[in-house]
Amino acid sequence: MDTIITRFPPSPTGTLHIGGARTALFNWLYAKKTNGKFILRIEDTDTARSTKESVDAILESLKWLGIDWDEGPYFQTERYDIYNEYIEKLVESGAAYYCSCTPDEVNVMREEAKARGLKPMYNGKCRQKNLKKSDNTVVRLKTPDSGVTIVKDIVKGDTAFQNSEMDDFIIQRSDGSAMYNLAVVIDDITMGINTIIRGDDHLINTPKQMLIYKALGADLPVFGHVPMVLGSDKSRLSKRHGAMSVGEYEKMGFLPDAMINYLVRLGWSHGDQEFFEKNDLIEKFDLEHLGRSASMFDTDKLVSLNSKHIQNKSPEELADPLLFHLKNIGINARNDAFTQGVIETLQPRSKTLVDMAQGAVFYYQDTVQFDEKAAKKFLKPDILPVLQKSVDYIEGLENYTQEELETVFKQIMDETDLKFGKIAQPLRVAITGTTVSPGIFEMLLALGKEKTILRIKRAIHFISESGLFQDNA
Repeated sequence: MDTIITRFPPSPTGTLHIGGARTALFNWLYAKKTNGKFILRIEDTDTARSTKESVDAILESLKWLGIDWDEGPYFQTERYDIYNEYIEKLVESGAAYYCSCTPDEVNVMREEAKARGLKPMYNGKCRQKNLKKSDNTVVRLKTPDSGVTIVKDIVKGDTAFQNSEMDDFIIQRSDGSAMYNLAVVIDDITMGINTIIRGDDHLINTPKQMLIYKALGADLPVFGHVPMVLGSDKSRLSKRHGAMSVGEYEKMGFLPDAMINYLVRLGWSHGDQEFFEKNDLIEKFDLEHLGRSASMFDTDKLVSLNSKHIQNKSPEELADPLLFHLKNIGINARNDAFTQGVIETLQPRSKTLVDMAQGAVFYYQDTVQFDEKAAKKFLKPDILPVLQKSVDYIEGLENYTQEELETVFKQIMDETDLKFGKIAQPLRVAITGTTVSPGIFEMLLALGKEKTILRIKRAIHFISESGLFQDNA
């Protein structure tokens, strides 16, 4: 095998979900690791359910995750001529034949087999008739009457399927369209796919596909069927377990690198390591450590990983993703030194970019709105001298640095005989409107000297003019 060629073939009948994204990731990582090729193919033959909107959503999700492709996207609906060419070859070689049995007739055959205690299946009635193509014929592949088809699987090991339990299955419908198993095999052969990593729900299709490879005299690819991702209750993963489309996770403030990190750990391991950057994954990924057991989706673990990835990135790297979420809450900011400074103050406490955006709101407001409870507790007339001293001393600073701000606080503490918290908390409310914010010095530095002074002055005005708290003085 000279060049590893993998593929991801989603059906555009909906958005990209966790299981599909993981399949794409495994194939993409292996191609990257081996300097191979990763091909994207859209399996859109279900024309009743396939939509352009779904195609666009899948492509956008892959791009957001950073999963790029070397070829494609190819569309199966544009490849019917190729399928027909191969179907004709199979019929001409005697490996397939035309069948005129109606669905009702086939159902009778299945019921009769079932009544005899056999597996319900087509009985091969048209196998030796040498029928010609007509408007009501389908094409069936001749399957062996005996023996076994063994799927050699790099994840699950060998699985044997009795050929006697596979009927002559349809590879082309009466309307001329190719069936799924035929189209997949022809696509994989013509695209040079030699490594197929997919969910184990596809394992049932693999022996049929192997028979098509054999009938065409084509080499088999390497197969690896990974166990499905399950919910916390070990049932099939669904929205009720917290699993949604990949696009929803972007909206919820998750970083693509965190999603990649979490997805790869749902079925692959590298010792006890949990945290991976993308380049680290490309270097370390292998097929030998794909797990045989089902993985459980855990939203809490995803959140924890996301928090670590946020902390591990520079403010410059987080700025553009944060701007997306700031815009969603009506804040039009720029990727500049101010925004990067804001990010630096919020990184340690942010689990998602939505958390960070909400925590950043006060930085971008022209005037903050005071939380009523916070104002009643901390913006009282007796704090006016502290606020006024803060304005006077900060205005007099030549260098607006943490060291100089610490000197200001120490001076106010000495003059008022107040402890640090008694000064910092009213200032925090004056500047943010609430009692919760990043560290006081980091916040003041990020906000800047001019905005800091303006906000303290507004708090002074608020206390002096409202008269709201005179009874509590």
